[in-house]
Amino acid sequence: MKKLNYEKLNRFISSDVIQPFYKIRLDRLESAKLANISKRKNPYLFKAKNIETAGDFAKAVLDAFLSSQEETIFGDLMEDLAIHVCHQVFGGIKAEQGKYHSIDLIFERNSKTYIVGIKSGPNWGNSDQINIMKRNFKKAKQMIRSASGKKDLVSINGCIYGKDNVPHKVNKDPDLSYYKICGQAFWELISGDDQLYKKIIRPLDKEAKKRDEIFKNLYIEKINEMTKDIVKVFYTKNNLDWDKIIEYVSKKQN
Repeated sequence: MKKLNYEKLNRFISSDVIQPFYKIRLDRLESAKLANISKRKNPYLFKAKNIETAGDFAKAVLDAFLSSQEETIFGDLMEDLAIHVCHQVFGGIKAEQGKYHSIDLIFERNSKTYIVGIKSGPNWGNSDQINIMKRNFKKAKQMIRSASGKKDLVSINGCIYGKDNVPHKVNKDPDLSYYKICGQAFWELISGDDQLYKKIIRPLDKEAKKRDEIFKNLYIEKINEMTKDIVKVFYTKNNLDWDKIIEYVSKKQN
């Protein structure tokens, strides 16, 4: 076990988490056009929110478009951060894609081998998805035992945030049993630091503030641009015409 270099960690958060996250957000924002995104969103939902003005409609459509993939994108970047942290401290490695399924990280700690599938939060899947993960854990254990002879293998469903007060998910087949380790406990497991879950907030906050101003300026431009387009396409007698909106999204082609 090595000590985590927090100066290097902060640089990694800046270069490999915040910078790519904001680049993706800016790229998506720049590509946003009313014609491209309004047909992908549920117009009945917007009507149920009693949206009455072009500006409110533009904001609702744009926000829905931007948020639709943000958690997945950021979750992937935080997964990379977790693997980076574990590599620095325990020599953890990213699981070989194509060889292992549902597994993102493999590392050893206290003479145990941990195989870890990383998710953003604890409420990530239905029963079918969880069963697939469990079967993939079992298969990974069998492969590692066969290749290395290692026997003390622990399956972990690691969650970036949240908590689970009953982490041990017991199955009559031991190879299908696993631990759901979330939030503070997860970051401590992969780093040996029970305060890391709070320490990573500071560089995230610092770097986000540097880049958010550019995003906000472009966001305002896009809202204004889309508001003009909505008035042009969907207004009748100075009001949103919801028949036009529904037809635009859902009317069948002749």
